[in-house]
Amino acid sequence: MDNTDTKRLSRLTAILTQLQTKRILTAPELAAKFSVSIRTIYRDIRALEQAGVPVLTEEGKGYSLMEHYRLPPVMFTESEANALIIAEQLVLKNKDTSFIKDYSEAIDKIKAVLNHSVKDKANLLSERTRFDQNLNRERNSNNLSELQFALTNFNLVKIEYTNETQKISSRFIEPFALLSTQENWLLVAWCRLRKEFRYFRLDRIKKLELLSEKFTPHKMTLQEYFDKFYSS
Repeated sequence: MDNTDTKRLSRLTAILTQLQTKRILTAPELAAKFSVSIRTIYRDIRALEQAGVPVLTEEGKGYSLMEHYRLPPVMFTESEANALIIAEQLVLKNKDTSFIKDYSEAIDKIKAVLNHSVKDKANLLSERTRFDQNLNRERNSNNLSELQFALTNFNLVKIEYTNETQKISSRFIEPFALLSTQENWLLVAWCRLRKEFRYFRLDRIKKLELLSEKFTPHKMTLQEYFDKFYSS
């Protein structure tokens, strides 16, 4: 997802929110609000219609939503909510303050329609995730969704991990936080073998098993973790 994609996602989300809160909106009003052309608004409305949103066009007046239509909590699974959090972290790397403000407000409104359980988990994941742009867009891991689930549901995870010398070991870990560098996703987790917090590169996890066993949540924030283990 590049900067253009995230801007459009932000705008589509905000347009849908506007349509839910106002009786009718005109294309010129929307174009002025989001600083885009009227033609762009036409394309955005078509995109919402193609996604199944019941947008009604009133000739000579503007756009409205079909009566009683709302964005219900069941439209977002836990995994989908987690994906939104990753998108939010990407947007926060953008250098435009107004764009960040608009997107953050849109995400807050999406979180508002999540049920309490998913909302709490989404907020926890947001607090425990740091994102840096992957400049070469290389896809080198396939475990992020499962680790997000384990982090927010406090499930113990068993992994087969390859270190820098290519030695494979079996570990039982308690996921604590997810970090992204320009090259790799990193998992911060309590390693029961080493009895300490360790970094694990996701591209070196050769096998992952989500266990039913729960672990006791670690009572500190990500910033407190950095302050405790990496303060000068």
